[in-house]
Amino acid sequence: MSEPLSIVPLVVGPLETNAYLLADPASRVAVVVDPGAEGRRIAAEAQRRGWRIRHVWLTHAHFDHIAGLAELAEALPTWPLVALHPDDVWLWRLEGGAPLFGLRLDPGPEPTVHLRHGQRLRVGAVEFEVRHAPGHTPGHVMFYAPAVGVLLAGDVIFRESIGRTDLPQGDHDALLHSIRTQVLTLPDETRILPGHGPATTVGHERRFNPFVAEAD
Repeated sequence: MSEPLSIVPLVVGPLETNAYLLADPASRVAVVVDPGAEGRRIAAEAQRRGWRIRHVWLTHAHFDHIAGLAELAEALPTWPLVALHPDDVWLWRLEGGAPLFGLRLDPGPEPTVHLRHGQRLRVGAVEFEVRHAPGHTPGHVMFYAPAVGVLLAGDVIFRESIGRTDLPQGDHDALLHSIRTQVLTLPDETRILPGHGPATTVGHERRFNPFVAEAD
């Protein structure tokens, strides 16, 4: 029996962002989470697997998570629908903050799906719950699929670390609250697929992440 969801991580760009291809094996419809760079490469990987990208879900709008969006859209036969929390649209409009680092980019197609906490999204038979987790950015969200035990966490939490909060509108206390209420409430066996670095689990972070004690 085949798995209900295919997940392909792709490390893209100079900041080694984890972009994720999610696909329904039955319909071959795919979603891209955080196309941070190398949009044509992401599109080519989906095409190689016979998958059709229909949506892009953004955990947040920092430039290293959106910089490949324009290139990805241009490489597809039909532009995808882009989903982002409204509290991060300002950041998308500012090119993800790229000008703060002396960079310029095309932020790609405007987000038209406005994510909200508790919203349900689907990839085939697998349902994802949108979890608003501000702190790294005001509109940061995570995508949790309880049926397969996966949390796409963006830059909220990493293996034994957490997201930075020293950029505009970052909030350390808010981030710790998000971790406490939106990550540590999940089962220990839940796989965390972060925006950078290796995958981990809720249980591992509960035991070994030095910031989690502060969140508790």
